[in-house]
Amino acid sequence: MNWITNYVRPRINSLFSRREVPENLWTKCPECGTMLFHRELADNLNVCNNCDHHLAITPRARFAALFDGGVFNEVKVPEPVADPLQFRDQKKYPERMKAAQKSTGEKEAMLVAEGEMGRTPVVMAAQDFSFMGGSMGMYVGNAIIAAAERAVKLKRPLVLFSAAGGARMQEGILSLMQMPRTTVAVEMLKEAGLPYIVVLTHPTTGGVTASYAMLGDIQIAEPNALICFAGPRVIEQTIREKLPEGFQRAEYLRDHGMLDRVTHRKQLRDELISILRMVGGLPAPVAGDLPAPGNIPAGKPDAADKPEPAPAKVGA
Repeated sequence: MNWITNYVRPRINSLFSRREVPENLWTKCPECGTMLFHRELADNLNVCNNCDHHLAITPRARFAALFDGGVFNEVKVPEPVADPLQFRDQKKYPERMKAAQKSTGEKEAMLVAEGEMGRTPVVMAAQDFSFMGGSMGMYVGNAIIAAAERAVKLKRPLVLFSAAGGARMQEGILSLMQMPRTTVAVEMLKEAGLPYIVVLTHPTTGGVTASYAMLGDIQIAEPNALICFAGPRVIEQTIREKLPEGFQRAEYLRDHGMLDRVTHRKQLRDELISILRMVGGLPAPVAGDLPAPGNIPAGKPDAADKPEPAPAKVGA
């Protein structure tokens, strides 16, 4: 009896029991609550197919969707000093960094790459909000400077995607020093006569908004993105008044002159290509390639080009 209970029955149950479904196969939309299958969500550029809410997207996934064929080369970023302040709160700063690197698979909160988008050479930089809230530390400052220097060297425009909760508290004043450093980097682009386009995504706040995120020649935002320095809750608690509906959201800022465009993520690539070619004095973007002509031997006209035979004369 013990042999049947302890061995046979568990073996039978294991053969016929339902397999557990991994937790990462489905994502719940934070706006409408719809359960989204991970493959369908990825194919839709992390946009909810029910309410059109724009979920966060990693820099690599964004670059794969923007660059031609998803092909790009990473730009090397100088490594800053690790844990310069020996900062510790509930955890040591190096421990937080290792946890973020393990969960995201990225070295830091910004990725810089170069490639072609619609046959237009471009340098791009994008922040990863899943890496410590996309916080701006010394590495992010180095990344923006590296992106600007690479753009100046190659004479290419720079497109930057911002997504951050502000400066990184674990680096203290050193993180705040990245605000003037990145401003100088943007000035390098302007002195070289190169376009600098910023795409603000949800959320872009704090010192990032107060520096490089609002210095673009053209300011574009994704729908319903929160863009501010101090958040709505902080402002309401300070002035003790209710803020207008949609305050500090992308559409509100566009209507009040702080943004040029609010563009859906699925339309962003075509819009960026058109803008970059227009401001760069290049011909209109190529909408599609014509099929290659057939292999026709030289000197032999195509059958379609042969003249039609003259009609036969009817005898009297």
